[in-house]
Amino acid sequence: MNPTAVTTTTWALDPMHSEIQFKVKHLVISTVTGSFKTFDGSATTEGDDWSTAKVTFSADIASIDTNMAQRDAHLKAADFFDAETHPKLTFQSTSMRRVSDDTYKLEGNLTVKGVTRPITFNVEYGGSATDFYGNTKAGFELTGKLSRKEFGLTWDGVTEAGAIVVGDEVKLIGNVQFARQK
Repeated sequence: MNPTAVTTTTWALDPMHSEIQFKVKHLVISTVTGSFKTFDGSATTEGDDWSTAKVTFSADIASIDTNMAQRDAHLKAADFFDAETHPKLTFQSTSMRRVSDDTYKLEGNLTVKGVTRPITFNVEYGGSATDFYGNTKAGFELTGKLSRKEFGLTWDGVTEAGAIVVGDEVKLIGNVQFARQK
């Protein structure tokens, strides 16, 4: 047995202690916040070194929630996400680079509505702790931005006064907790 061999650690996203949100401008004057209620993810690391992490994530488009049923139905329709044809958005990391003790840059490929583009997330490591059941958990906050139009989400509306209904820039926010698998 090689004493210098590094053990691979598998981590599962804990959906009970995680949330995935997005924010987009409406009429350029206010922000609409939405979330995905059903999602899944995992990570593998060398030991507990998060700078070696390989991360995968998916969210069910049908679980989109902006706290308004009519808007949610429009977002699931062909005008936007086309949930029937493209039921999931997915992310596959290509690298996770340590910037400082508790910050990282997570790079990877995001696929939305059949379009794959590179994206970078700023990641803040919240630390790790052991829960009441002896499970090791690690927490992170991720933030990123994307152009919705680059992912084929091109629906546009303009009011009679000329105001754009939905902004192009979408802010992504994830507060996630991973559980080390035994």
